[in-house]
Parts: sequence; C-alpha cells; structure tokens
Amino acid sequence: MIRSKRIFFFLIVFLIISAAVTIVFCLKKQEEPEAAVPLQQSSPKLSAEPTEQQKSDTETPPAIINTAGKSLQERIAPPSGFERTKAGKNSLTTFLREYPLKKAGKPVLLYNGEEKGNQDAHVAVFKLPLEKEDLQQCADSVMRVYAEYFWKTGQKERISFRFVDGFQAKYTKWRSGYRIRAGESRSFWVSGGARDDSYENFQKYLRMVFAYASTLSLEQESKKIKLSEVEAGDIFLKAGSPGHVVMVVDVCSSPDGKKAFLLGQGYMPAQEFHLLKNPLHEDDPWYYLDEVSYPLRTPEYSFEKGSFRRLNYY
Repeated sequence: MIRSKRIFFFLIVFLIISAAVTIVFCLKKQEEPEAAVPLQQSSPKLSAEPTEQQKSDTETPPAIINTAGKSLQERIAPPSGFERTKAGKNSLTTFLREYPLKKAGKPVLLYNGEEKGNQDAHVAVFKLPLEKEDLQQCADSVMRVYAEYFWKTGQKERISFRFVDGFQAKYTKWRSGYRIRAGESRSFWVSGGARDDSYENFQKYLRMVFAYASTLSLEQESKKIKLSEVEAGDIFLKAGSPGHVVMVVDVCSSPDGKKAFLLGQGYMPAQEFHLLKNPLHEDDPWYYLDEVSYPLRTPEYSFEKGSFRRLNYY
C-alpha cells in the first residue's frame, strides 16, 4: 500500500515537471524571432535601351536631300557609307559643290521666263546665268559651266571653245578686240575694236559660241574614258542634231572603292541648268557605278555604251 502511494506520488511529480518544462519551452519559442524567409532573387532587368547593333539595324538612314541647303554640297548629302571625293580649293569640283542653288521646289525656267513643260526631272536648279535668247541649250550649258568656272577662278586664258566647223574661239583674243565672222565654210577673226575684259563683253562672246558650237563640237574636243575614272566635268554625250549631253557635277566614293555621281543638264528650248533625278530611286539622285547599265537612263534621255567622255578644256 505504501509502495503504491509512493509510485503515484512520483508519477504526479513527473507530470508536473514535464508540464513545467513544456510551458517554459513554449514561452521561450514565442520570444525567439521567426527565421527570415529568404526573398526570391529577381531576374536581372532587361535594359529598355537598344544596343548599338539594334540601333544600327533599326535606324533610318539620314535623308540625302536637304531642302534647306543653299549649295550643291549642302542640298545633297553623300549616301550612307560614302564621302565626297577630295578636291582642291580652285578645282571645278569645288566650284560646282559650292555653286548656289535656287530654293528647293523652284521650277526650271526657259530663256523667256516661262516654266519648262516637264518639272519632274530635276532635284534642284543651279543659279547659273541664262541668256535671254534660245541659245544656251544642253551643250551650251556645259560650256557655260566651264566658262564661268574659268572666269571666277582667274583662269580666263583657258576659256576657249570649238565651233562645229573646227574654228577655235579663244576668249583672250575676243577680249583683245577681235570679233568672229562666221563664213560659209569656216569662221575667222576680224578686227573689232578696243580691248574689253568686262563681264558684259564676256556674255557677248558666249552668245557667239552658243550660236556656232553644239554636241558635235563637244565630241571633237573630248575623248572616251572609262566610267570608273569619273570626275566632275565629265559628260555623257550623244552628238548630233539633235543630240544631247549631261554633265557630272559631283562624285563620292566609299572605303571599299565604290563610286557614285550626280548629273546636271540644260536642254532645249534653252533653259536653266538643273540637277537630275535618278529614275531608279526617287529620293536619291546619286547614280551608283555598280547600278549603271546601258542604255543609261536619265529622266529625259538615254545614253548608249561608249558615250562617256572627258573634255580637253584643261
């Protein structure tokens, strides 16, 4: 009996101790801070900015035609990947690049002030002087460019053009007082008065040249060259009555040797000298050598193989 009581007593004590330990453990658990739940690592943010490669793949190339440009080099940019060829300060190339243009959108005018019938062939109009007679047509416009270039760069001794009959009309002889008489078979010089180096007398000389020179005489004073040799001042020429001629007014090239050029023309009736479009691409007037095939199509004329020439005015 006594032994049973003792067992019962120890059992009660054990239960009390166990309960106390459990209570203490629970209280301690509540006091401990909860373990921090690890945050899920976020994926690295994708950049909103495109890479340089993406930019180069999606950017639109800059426009070639700048309507605000006042000269050829300001109005027409070289195509992407190309640069204008190097040119000396007093070169024909620089003269043409810096030549003033009429405001963008201006029509090509005829010698009498009327608008040319076709206004869809040009990109820009040069402020090249135009005589008031129906004289300064296609070949004459080319000669006018060279004459104005030599005049304005102090190379007047180079101003000399051949007539269809073979006569060589030198400006230096004209300004010294001589005049030209066009004979039935051949033109010749006659005494004409005092020396006159005025621009007005220069214009009279040019009107005489325009009356008796043509695409036929341009053929006589030029030679065929390879298109790969292209420079400003070169021409595509079909000699005849009527024939036609257009003139290279600028050239650009790429580091890998590719080339492109711009073409200008006058036409008949006599009209302002203007920069031509390229029928292959409306917003890009450059003619690329690797695109050229014959017949070469310009907006108003086509030239056959062998028509590319260089004038011997130098």
